[in-house]
Amino acid sequence: MITANTAVLFAVLMTAICAVQSEYIEYNTTHRIIPNKINVHLVPHSHDDVGWLKTVDQYYVGSNNSIRGACVQNVLDSVMSALLEDQNRKFIYVEMAFFQRWWRQQSKAMKLKVKELVNSGQLEFINGAMCMHDEATPHYIDLIDQTTLGHQFIKDEFGKIPRVGWQIDPFGHSAVQAYLLGAELGFDSLFFARIDYQDRAKRLKDKTLEIVWQGSKSLGSSSQIFTGIFPRHYDPPDGFTFEIHDVSSPIQDDILLFDYNVEERVNDFVSAALAQANVTRTNHIMWTMGTDFRYQYANSWFRQMDKFIHYVNQDGRVNALYSTPSIYTDAKYAANEKWPLKIDDFFPDLKSDLRIQLFRYADHPNAYWTGYFTSRPALKGYVRVMSGYYQAAKQLEFFKGRNKSGPNTDALANALALAQHHDAVSGTERQHVAADYAKRISIGYAEAEGLVASALALLVNQRLSSHVMNPITGFQQCPLLNISYCPPSETTLDNGKSVVIVVYNPLAWKREEVIRIPVSTAEVFVQDSAGKKIESQLLPVSNITSSIRKKYVKAYIGTAPSRELRYWLAFPVSVPPIGFSTYIVSRPRQTGHVSTISKEFRSEGSTNNSIEVGQGNLKLLYSANEGKLTHYVNNRNLVTASVEQSYSFYSGNVGDDKDSQASGAYVFRPNGSFPIKSDQQASFTVLRGPILDEVHQQLNPWVSQIVRIYQAKEHAEVEFTIGPIPVDDGIGKEVITQFSTTMKTNKTFYTDSNGRDFIKRIRDFRTDWDLEVNQPVAGNYYPVNLGIYMQDSGMELSVLVDRSVGGSSLVDGQVELMLHRRLLHDDARGVGETLNETVCIADKCEGLTIQGKLYLRIDRKDEGAKWRRTVGQEIYSPLLLAFTEQDEDNWLHFQQPTFSGIDSSYSLPNNTALLTLQDFGNGKVLLRLAHLYEVGEDKDYSVTANVELKRLFPNKKISKVTEMSLSANQERGEMEKRKLVWKVEGGFTEESKVVRGGPVDPTKLVVELAPMEIRTFFVDFDLLQTVHAAENHVM
Repeated sequence: MITANTAVLFAVLMTAICAVQSEYIEYNTTHRIIPNKINVHLVPHSHDDVGWLKTVDQYYVGSNNSIRGACVQNVLDSVMSALLEDQNRKFIYVEMAFFQRWWRQQSKAMKLKVKELVNSGQLEFINGAMCMHDEATPHYIDLIDQTTLGHQFIKDEFGKIPRVGWQIDPFGHSAVQAYLLGAELGFDSLFFARIDYQDRAKRLKDKTLEIVWQGSKSLGSSSQIFTGIFPRHYDPPDGFTFEIHDVSSPIQDDILLFDYNVEERVNDFVSAALAQANVTRTNHIMWTMGTDFRYQYANSWFRQMDKFIHYVNQDGRVNALYSTPSIYTDAKYAANEKWPLKIDDFFPDLKSDLRIQLFRYADHPNAYWTGYFTSRPALKGYVRVMSGYYQAAKQLEFFKGRNKSGPNTDALANALALAQHHDAVSGTERQHVAADYAKRISIGYAEAEGLVASALALLVNQRLSSHVMNPITGFQQCPLLNISYCPPSETTLDNGKSVVIVVYNPLAWKREEVIRIPVSTAEVFVQDSAGKKIESQLLPVSNITSSIRKKYVKAYIGTAPSRELRYWLAFPVSVPPIGFSTYIVSRPRQTGHVSTISKEFRSEGSTNNSIEVGQGNLKLLYSANEGKLTHYVNNRNLVTASVEQSYSFYSGNVGDDKDSQASGAYVFRPNGSFPIKSDQQASFTVLRGPILDEVHQQLNPWVSQIVRIYQAKEHAEVEFTIGPIPVDDGIGKEVITQFSTTMKTNKTFYTDSNGRDFIKRIRDFRTDWDLEVNQPVAGNYYPVNLGIYMQDSGMELSVLVDRSVGGSSLVDGQVELMLHRRLLHDDARGVGETLNETVCIADKCEGLTIQGKLYLRIDRKDEGAKWRRTVGQEIYSPLLLAFTEQDEDNWLHFQQPTFSGIDSSYSLPNNTALLTLQDFGNGKVLLRLAHLYEVGEDKDYSVTANVELKRLFPNKKISKVTEMSLSANQERGEMEKRKLVWKVEGGFTEESKVVRGGPVDPTKLVVELAPMEIRTFFVDFDLLQTVHAAENHVM
């Protein structure tokens, strides 16, 4: 029953509503920066992973939505429509892998509209690479390549140059990102979200979230960058997310509707702005208006931002505006503030995960994101191998001549670019997504393999005498050589047939190495293309090798190998810079020409206490009774050290009542360490020969290794085989190896940054804050891409790796590396899947087996850099082997034994490397040269180096040399003119003068490289005065 008073109130209300008319409101979104107010820069963005829970194409088209409802195509369609509705709206986009897909599908009319949006600044490309790459696990060359690919697309299609780095989601941040993938690209600033929660808390308190970051001690202030760390995650403040299904309250400004809330929401906005302003210097703050895969219905965001800008600015307490990181950076620069200085990097990372809002701003001391440094080691290894292959293929593409329609390197380039994503090579994606990355690389490799084969055939045929009747039509390669499968080298050598091996060297210095190929018979003889006998050695194939070969060949090609493999054939090769040598394997014609079969020694029954292994300067001593490494002796530099190697595993933590955090794809949370020991004496066999010695050890059914000591080398090569890791006991395992010495290292060790600079690490210590140690193991792990080393007053121990792993020194005198992980629980960081990789053959599945290599050397103190830098390059760029079968006599007509793409009497200085030699068409080549050493790293090689371009291209007439930015999208001189010079707070020592290479004289054509400098050039050739490289580049 309605009372009289209620009736009166209802009548009054109806009268008031009838007196007001609902009408169209034109929102004023034209506001710009106001000097004396807090300016809230609203930056609309969508963070679009190029693979994570779904594959890159599933994310793009919006398929497989049972996993996640995400469609990047919808995002871009919707955003363009929304931008065209209001010229004041802005949007930034990052991932060119997605934008390229969308761009290809647009009409000419739409492309014109989008170009207008770009030219007006409404749509801005930020970062501009193919993906938002990981910063812990990729190699720096891959980072450069994938960024160049995206920047060239933007330059070609829009004529624009990205100004800002936007690494908002990677799980830690490297020094290389700051100076190389930041300042050297011409970026004015870099922004990201994820740092250690202890670090963030201190920075919030001290107002040091925005800094000037010097990532390189060698390049110093010449390559520093303004860096902003978001005060929380890369999403908006609480209450300001506006996707269709988000729960934030929209502004309801229609007075005829219930829940009118303009004043309330304006107050919310101002309150959040003031809170952020209190932890930020200057009167400018940035709100990242978006997060993962947002703006699928862009108007739901822009409608609310339009209203907030309109009503907040009417309120007048703060100023809100549509903005971009570029506008924000310019505003920060104009404030003329002095900023704190940051050196080194942001590893390791300990945080709550804001991606899925589990522990928002809560301390979480057991969540160190250091497990992914090793996760999915097979994929990490595949990416690294294919990266080196891609560099070699680009060189051969240059010598052959690029063909856009024929086999080329494009597909491999795109596949490798995607693989650098922070949920790809990192190993933090779902299994079917990891398979998709690998499949794309495999497809790209197949096309590049065809290019390499045809290029080598072209170069070889031009060296054969004219009367040779059987020119080479193609070469076979062996992509499964890592599992001891190479059909062309295993062929039966009957009826005068021989296997010809072309050995290509992609490095710009001469190499003397030993190659190993599988053969099916002991009756083999090796000679070079001039007919000279090459000493060779046969090594019996181990049982482990045979088992892996049978199992994995069947897994890859569907059938087991047709024959048993008996031997590895090893022999030394000498290969010129950026060129090849040829070798012939055949049946011996004369007695005594057969390869030497290794002598086998077993530890059983030995009366000696120790066994010495090694035929050259390097000797390793093993205990005869246990088969353990005990000493390292180098007779040349007189280094003698006590050293042991062991294997262990960490039990993966599954969480407990106090903390449910488990060890998983991202997080490393160990629950105790357990040595891996054999129940009986480990199988211990030594193979000796004139080329190398091998030590075969099997610790248990799932851990074994072969240690190789080459007669002409002074390091040990450790080939480990791990898997299938047993989990029948319900315990996930994270397998490590340790090298232990008596060195006094004072908690100090060194790890590389993306294969480039080495950074000093101190156990249980952080440079920027007083570390609270909660996880003494995981909290001291760092990414290792090139190597790890430690030193004391007299010696230096170095271990190099063939892929990204996690590593540390948890005890003085010891280094450890995590090699494989198999876990049974998800770590609740969003991937929603356990890291339990398996291989299935028919209906039988078992855990993944990993085979990889480590390289060990001990030097006198401060003498290890030469080896680390030289061998590090050789590991990244291994010799490329190509095979063909020919009549033996044909090869006696070779006019010249080798080919080199550069002057026959020239090689690059020992402290430099040729990173990129890539045909850009129309007589233009992209050339990158790098200095390999840091300032003070080596007494001989940390000096300026000179590279002579005339001798690098001896048969081409160079018409023009233009120095470019790192990604080759702008001239270096113009980039330097536009560079913002930031002021830095006092309290730091004045740096010594930074040395950079000078301009290239157009007559002398000599490039100077200072320590750690990478210089990028476009080199133009006079096509009318060019002699084909294949005609005269011989030795």
